Amino acid sequence: MRHLLVQAIEKALDWSGPDRLGQGFVRGAMDDPAICGRLLTPTRLLDTVMRRSLAPPQLRCFRKGDELHPDAYLTHQVTRRGQTLPVANMDRLGQLLKSGCTLVLDALDSFDPTMEIACRALQWWSRELTQVNTYLTTNDAAGFSLHWDDHDVVIVQLAGEKSWEVRGSSRVAPMYRDAEPNDEPSPDIVWSGTMQAGDVMHIPRGYWHQATRTDCGEGFSLHVTFGFVKRTGVDWLNWVADRSREREWFRHDLDRWGSPDDQFAQQCGLADGVSGLLKTYPIDTYLAAREQERQPPRHVATGGVFGPPEAVICVTDFPPHIEREGTMLTVSAAGRRITFTDTVEPALRLLLSGRPVTVTAATEAAGTSVTDLVQVLIKEGLCAELTEALSSACTDLLPPGN
Repeated sequence: MRHLLVQAIEKALDWSGPDRLGQGFVRGAMDDPAICGRLLTPTRLLDTVMRRSLAPPQLRCFRKGDELHPDAYLTHQVTRRGQTLPVANMDRLGQLLKSGCTLVLDALDSFDPTMEIACRALQWWSRELTQVNTYLTTNDAAGFSLHWDDHDVVIVQLAGEKSWEVRGSSRVAPMYRDAEPNDEPSPDIVWSGTMQAGDVMHIPRGYWHQATRTDCGEGFSLHVTFGFVKRTGVDWLNWVADRSREREWFRHDLDRWGSPDDQFAQQCGLADGVSGLLKTYPIDTYLAAREQERQPPRHVATGGVFGPPEAVICVTDFPPHIEREGTMLTVSAAGRRITFTDTVEPALRLLLSGRPVTVTAATEAAGTSVTDLVQVLIKEGLCAELTEALSSACTDLLPPGN
């Protein structure tokens, strides 16, 4: 999937691929910052907040570095039938923005199609789950205090400017659930300065950082943070442990009351079984299964009520895996394994490219009707009908399939 954001990030950071993700701090600037306004603007963010029922922890507001009580910016909208929904009080929120505050909206990709497509493109690129959080800061408001994240982040400054301080890590490869706390910031400042529209910064997991506008005066800052949750050895071991349920030996009760010889024999048998499991399920098998077993995300499904789809787009979290065996093709994705004849290969690869594809273009690629193929891909959750919102999200950011 070719997405302008992915290309801009690579070029700004002087990367040739995702292999340097998590390898060290780096920053740069996009050649064409115009892409920033296409991704998100402050008013579009506020319009999104206004039109949805949002509440902490997804929507939060900070002033002078402290998190405000939800009553400071939320109200409860009561429907005619007495149902109550939390919604943003736009008048109060406007006053907070005027006086200076930081508005945080997490997981914007869950309901904004442009960010959904951008995160999917970054997932296909990095092969890691990706989420985007959004930060709008006005006037001289402070942001979060010095902290570290348990995942790698790529920060894109979309509009305005904000001052940053980035420090090194104080614990090697810290985790959210860890053997030791990691609460003493590193004294080593890696970089401090101002991020402006079009600037890009990569902060590895465990690096301490903070951002503020306390020294910027009037104005605002809008930036997004793309978080990449990479897998660790702990994740692999947890996954292998789940596979142990396939072996009868691991399903038996531990022998608490047996003789020492019996208990030792069970322990040796389990230890040998663990060694066998690790050999049966190596790391590359785990990583491939993690991608292919990931269930399809939510998407619009009309079932043809409004007529057959004219265009579709692949919506799997990771690139579908296509294997050939003789004259047959097996597609593994979204928890499915589907077999096709290789006569549909040109159309199949086009439909699963991650780009918007018209049914007409797929038909031309196959040289025959692909109506049944399209229906199968939609039914199994690999593709979704291209709605107006998804189409708009791709415009000027993702090239069409035809």
